[in-house]
Amino acid sequence: MNFKKLLFRMMQNWPAKVLSIAIALVLFTFHRLNTLSTRPLSVPLTIETNSMLTPASAYPQNIRVSLRGEDDGIKSILDSDIEAYVDLTRHEAVGLYSAPVQIRKKGSALSIEPLEITVNPLEISVQLDRRIIKTIPLTAAIRGRVAEGFDLVSHSITPAELSVVGPFGALESVLEIQTEPIDLNGRSGDFVVEAGIANPNPLFVIRGSGVAEFSGVIRPAVSVRSIDSIPIILVGLNPVFAADMGGRTGNVRIEGRQSEIDDFQPPLGFFTVLCADVTAPGIYELPVMVNVPEGFTLLRRDPENIRLTVTLKEGAF
Repeated sequence: MNFKKLLFRMMQNWPAKVLSIAIALVLFTFHRLNTLSTRPLSVPLTIETNSMLTPASAYPQNIRVSLRGEDDGIKSILDSDIEAYVDLTRHEAVGLYSAPVQIRKKGSALSIEPLEITVNPLEISVQLDRRIIKTIPLTAAIRGRVAEGFDLVSHSITPAELSVVGPFGALESVLEIQTEPIDLNGRSGDFVVEAGIANPNPLFVIRGSGVAEFSGVIRPAVSVRSIDSIPIILVGLNPVFAADMGGRTGNVRIEGRQSEIDDFQPPLGFFTVLCADVTAPGIYELPVMVNVPEGFTLLRRDPENIRLTVTLKEGAF
């Protein structure tokens, strides 16, 4: 009897009771929503395509993401726990396509409730082109000057070539890729440095470590100098003879360190002719010797031979 009375009382004014419960739920939900926190993030955007196509137009590299939830919960989410992507894998032809930005949750983000995630922009348009792989020479971007009195005489870079993946329209015309600037300022000896590889287009993917090894060979600077009207000295001529060279003098072209060659003056005996074999008057064709100091390189000399007219001196027997 008591149960029937209780049931009867519960059923009295039931619409008002249901309405009261609904209002209470709405108030509870509204209160909870008002106590939720918001946390902004910027996460990398990935464009997913099939293996034959690749993005060929600029698109946002990062997407603004807003996390809404309880304060402690959203603060525990790492940036890497949220991934943004656009799925274009179903497209198989070159063209311009649009698709919504989607979110993947990972790690700690999977267990956070409540969690509301919004993105901006909502949709991305991307031009797709044929994906190609090309081998491209790597060159060094050299900047600055070595120390005064020195020259960079040779250099090498490893790797010499790069394997680059990208859209056909942009990658096909690329003839070389450079390193980040390599500074020579003040260097006076051989050196080896690592340099980053400068990607000329964010749509390209350069395979490898992303760094190159540059080797430079530095030597003292050399100069080339021509010197004319150098006296030719006869050595070992018997004093009973007189020799006529026809007034010939010598000239040379030499190479040496810049710091030494500019002030060099050929000493007496720089050009010599050995006359020990002259034993009688006559006409002789003899070689001209050049006494080049250590550190210099003889590039050219004139004459290589000289004609001597040898006569007896007056009063000689």
